[in-house]
Amino acid sequence: METKFGDLPMYIGGEFVPSESGEWMDSVNPATGEVHGRVPAGTPADVDRAVKAAAKAQREWAKVSVFERGEIIRKLADAIQARADEVVQMEAADTGNTIASLGGDIYLAKQYLTFIAGLGIEMKGESVPATPNNIHFTMREPYGVVGRIVPFNHPFLFAAAHLAAPLIAGNGVVLKSPDQSPLSATLMAQICDEILPKGLVNIVSGVGHVVGDAIVRHPQVHRIGFTGSVPTGMAIQRSAAEVGIKHLSLELGGKNPFIAFPDADVDAVANAAVAGMNFSWSGQSCGSTSRLMLHESIYDAVVEKVVAKVKAIKLGDPMDTSSGMGPVNSEGHYRHVTSFFPDAEKEGATVLAGGKPADMSHLGDEFKNGFWVEPTVYGDVTMDMRVARDEVFGPILSIFKWSDPQEVIDMANDLDLGLTAAVWTNDLNTAMNAVKDIDSGLVWINGTGRHYMGTGFSGWKNSGLGREECLEEVLSYTRSKSVHIIL
Repeated sequence: METKFGDLPMYIGGEFVPSESGEWMDSVNPATGEVHGRVPAGTPADVDRAVKAAAKAQREWAKVSVFERGEIIRKLADAIQARADEVVQMEAADTGNTIASLGGDIYLAKQYLTFIAGLGIEMKGESVPATPNNIHFTMREPYGVVGRIVPFNHPFLFAAAHLAAPLIAGNGVVLKSPDQSPLSATLMAQICDEILPKGLVNIVSGVGHVVGDAIVRHPQVHRIGFTGSVPTGMAIQRSAAEVGIKHLSLELGGKNPFIAFPDADVDAVANAAVAGMNFSWSGQSCGSTSRLMLHESIYDAVVEKVVAKVKAIKLGDPMDTSSGMGPVNSEGHYRHVTSFFPDAEKEGATVLAGGKPADMSHLGDEFKNGFWVEPTVYGDVTMDMRVARDEVFGPILSIFKWSDPQEVIDMANDLDLGLTAAVWTNDLNTAMNAVKDIDSGLVWINGTGRHYMGTGFSGWKNSGLGREECLEEVLSYTRSKSVHIIL
């Protein structure tokens, strides 16, 4: 089958190989709906080969000093930067994310790897004066083989950046590419092949309920990191528990509140609300502040400005640097996102912008079968509506009106998710009281979207387990062992 990117192999044991099944999976360009590449449809047998290769390479990797490991990881970061243009071109075609925004993913991947590479020396044990005559201390050791399962919204960024902590801690890795956007994982494999010991990182492809489940259930994989949806995170927990006790980190979904108090600057709130929705990623970001909660005194003024800004977003070809938003990622996700439109109107939300699939005929016949959705804003949203409660993971911003501070805190917390939140006010007491009351793992005061390395990123409630982007992430890829020297 002739496609733009062709048939791209998996990477197991330092070799580029097809699946033992001999079968392939199509990867679809979301802008056109056309198949533009294929990857192997992996099997549990492929996963087993990958785990065994990682386990063999890990034994030697664990003997390498943390300083040398760090230097190798920094070389990996530099090699990623050197191929940035190639990665961005493939990633834009395979995800639908705009090419203008994808350079930031490469920058973040390099920065993340470089930052984590310097934390190796902090994997310290402790000496404990448990008895006066003996020596008692702890030491940290790697798990061995780590499974990492990557989401479709930033596949290259997550594949690259989240190698850092397992590797600096001395582990081998088996990484699964996303079902929907798997192509750039091959570029990541090529870069790993240039820099890392053979077999240390293995990259497999295939459907989640086969390949992902095989990674989770493999008896030699005791540490698993997953980024994705809440239902899939719950399925991973169940599968892991059925075969043993495993250490999981889960970075899951969000339905994140943006609370604007009456003293907040109207223009600043409108700018931040649109930026915080991540329309350049078609809203496909777990940290998007998709619930904009405006005090009644500024509601009309902010809504007017938000709607104008959203209507001005240029929906277009992801490969065009002037496009402000591309399609959603896949046909299945398109069906999910567009299912909110009839429900929102039926339940009483007011369509202020968008609210329907997008007609892209002006771009030409090539784009008529793509997964296009208009950037959308709903007003008059209340917490009894589906669009207020369920994660869309798409370009839909819901706007609420409130009058009482306790009322808005109750709305913010009235979900089983708690990933991010934003509070906008010029009063420090108001801001800090809100911060203390909001059930989220991260809160911005007069900000949105940006991550700050070293501070940690984590969800509360069903938004996840474990912390990333900090020393705690590195330590989570080690196990503590107590040692007692009896004198």
